[in-house]
Amino acid sequence: MTTVGAAVTAADLEAMDGRWELVEGELQEMAPTGYPHGRSTGRVSFRISAHVFAAGLGDVLGAETGFRIARDPDTVLAPDVAFVRADRVPADTTSQAFLDLAPDLVVEVISPSDRAGAVEENVARWLAAGVRLVWVVYPAQQFVAVHTADGVTHERTTLTGGDVLPGLEIDLADLFA
Repeated sequence: MTTVGAAVTAADLEAMDGRWELVEGELQEMAPTGYPHGRSTGRVSFRISAHVFAAGLGDVLGAETGFRIARDPDTVLAPDVAFVRADRVPADTTSQAFLDLAPDLVVEVISPSDRAGAVEENVARWLAAGVRLVWVVYPAQQFVAVHTADGVTHERTTLTGGDVLPGLEIDLADLFA
């Protein structure tokens, strides 16, 4: 166990109970989410999963899957949904608590308790770690902010997987219905 003031490591985090993320060695508690968040997360995960599994593209991972995207100090983030291309999935995933890689796609669904600044900081962390596509889903406003290394766009009609998930299209009217 760590002492007060000491940086927490990914190994420390693995041994802890509760829902936490680790940002530059500092713990951040993750609050439980509400119905709109869970519903949107389930719907977007279902659509991504159906596309990925039908084409054999890789793995779709659900909420609370930790990705160590930085070391010394460690940063372990857990997106609501993540996709990792098949050729990037480690050969042995059974012995790893946290994957030491950045997913190809990260989906974050906004809850009323989320602070805008913290969301933007995490988007920047994901992109700096090498994530190619970050979707930030806003259920209350019924739009998705699409972040890439080239910038951000806001989608209100159709969400596409671009070159990360070619052929994937999600009708936002269905997602938010």
